[in-house]
Amino acid sequence: MSFDRNYKDSRILVTGGAGFIGSHLSERLLAAGAEVVCADNYFTGSRKNIAHLLSNPMFEAIRHDVTFPLYIEVDAIFNLACPASPIHYQRDPVQTTKTSVHGAINMLGLAKRLRAPIFQASTSEVYGDPLIHPQTEDYWGNVNPIGIRSCYDEGKRCAETLFFDYWRQHALPIKVARIFNTYGPRMQPNDGRVVSSFIVQALKGDPITVFGDGGQSRSFCYVDDLVEAIARLMLTDEGCTGPINLGNNSEFTILELAEKVISYTNSRSKLIFKPLPQDDPRQRQPELSKAKALLNWEPKVALADGLKETIAYFRRSLDLS
Repeated sequence: MSFDRNYKDSRILVTGGAGFIGSHLSERLLAAGAEVVCADNYFTGSRKNIAHLLSNPMFEAIRHDVTFPLYIEVDAIFNLACPASPIHYQRDPVQTTKTSVHGAINMLGLAKRLRAPIFQASTSEVYGDPLIHPQTEDYWGNVNPIGIRSCYDEGKRCAETLFFDYWRQHALPIKVARIFNTYGPRMQPNDGRVVSSFIVQALKGDPITVFGDGGQSRSFCYVDDLVEAIARLMLTDEGCTGPINLGNNSEFTILELAEKVISYTNSRSKLIFKPLPQDDPRQRQPELSKAKALLNWEPKVALADGLKETIAYFRRSLDLS
């Protein structure tokens, strides 16, 4: 196996590689000298996200759904395939669970056959509506197993179980990251995530929809910071399995985010308030001690700077420049 503490000359599979985070990760791996195979069924990913990579001879895109086995020869696997926003994962909740669970089984089976290290993009949603703050990796979570968000929350929790059972039972080298709110260019304008929703509404001059009283908090990580952390995690020693929190630990209320977006877009949009969705967490902030110690990493991009980059992207993509 050529994958050894270095991406150069390695052949790497990125499932969900045409998605928001997956496309940025593919870029990062190509820049490091890897050959990248992007597998995506384009349920939420987009060929537009990878259009600029298609002419690169080191990049290959294949249409594939991870709920079916994939037979391919690679040196390492990044498993990012799964709808990640409530609008998308609630559109077909059974398929969302299948993507997390069957997808994990299929990708773990591939990794086992190849004896290849495999990364799992888990989520802060495994903590549910947390009873401790900030959230540490040893917290088991407060998750509703039968709610409208459960297809995603419990699907990701089950995927973590599978990864650690393959690690214990088959000595498979695994890396599990719990990814907190991430934003940046290539987010979809209609994905229902708070950053993209606020920006699109502000740019169009529409009312900005705030759920609840806006006092709930989130921590927003710019995509470049997150991708750097993911890339570093895969290169750690085999004993560093995770789970490890990846995100930004600067906490903001939803109202603060709305005010920043209105200011940076020079929008005249007004705020409207709607009831908080079922099981929507009141607080979300990662405790990052493990990431700092094990990866020598911490987020660098301030929310103001990241929002301005993301706003510029949406102005271009929505042709509002």
